[in-house]
Amino acid sequence: MDPGFLDLELIAMQLFSGVALGAVFVMLALGLSIIFGMLGIVNFAHGNVFMVGAYAGVFVMERTGSFWAALLFGPLMVGALGLLIERFLIRPLAGRSPDDPLLLTFGLGYVLVEGVRILFGSDGLPFATPEELSGVADLGIGFFPIYRLFVVGVVALVLVALWYGLERTRLGLIVRAGARDPEILRVLGVDIQRLWLWVFGLGIALAALGGVLAAPMRSVNPEMGNVVLGEAFAVTVIGGMGSLMGSVVAGLLVGVVVSMTALFASEMASIAMFAFMALMLLVRPQGLFGKPGLGV
Repeated sequence: MDPGFLDLELIAMQLFSGVALGAVFVMLALGLSIIFGMLGIVNFAHGNVFMVGAYAGVFVMERTGSFWAALLFGPLMVGALGLLIERFLIRPLAGRSPDDPLLLTFGLGYVLVEGVRILFGSDGLPFATPEELSGVADLGIGFFPIYRLFVVGVVALVLVALWYGLERTRLGLIVRAGARDPEILRVLGVDIQRLWLWVFGLGIALAALGGVLAAPMRSVNPEMGNVVLGEAFAVTVIGGMGSLMGSVVAGLLVGVVVSMTALFASEMASIAMFAFMALMLLVRPQGLFGKPGLGV
């Protein structure tokens, strides 16, 4: 067989691996962007919410024996926690300095880590790939894990659902209007606080869903959120703070960059996304799809 063809196969498989990795990054950044775009809050607890989502998936799976129940009820449980956080912790800070919610979520991240350690211990927990999604599939250019294909499919479905909800429903119209000018909604009689409550809960649930999806591919432990937070912010900054389109494009792009870097310079793979973020901040501080003035 032609060695050049083998090289092309390897590159094609690595690109597809980058897309699969990017799907996880997309889930990381979506919730962060939704919360920032609507509430203007930089959620420093986002990575640890991702971690809590993974543990919620473990909790449900241990009691039901069903990965599908974990995939459904894990994010719902953490999303309900998000509603409580917004109602009793975030909302009382409305109208105060923007630094207050930032500091609150920063401290909340530590509370979530210690809470998980108390409930589950400091050691990591296993989260096996479900039997029906184990094995590999022949893509014509090589073999690829079925579970990673499943993750890409779930993320695609989530994106379609979000797009439809935001672009084709009355509630989506209200959310988009609220992101631009919440005062107009107040004048029109919309309960903006209730809207913020559900948007915050949605952002938290999306992060938790990402945690459940990533659990079979990553070690489930209390410290996993620290690494994830850096990844989430890198992708969000590259795409543009508050931009859902930016989260999608940047997540996939960063996944491909990391995957290809691992192929040609494996020792640089762990810092590739942060180098990419630094370059973006120098060239376009607002990110790919962000508005001027929102660059970090």
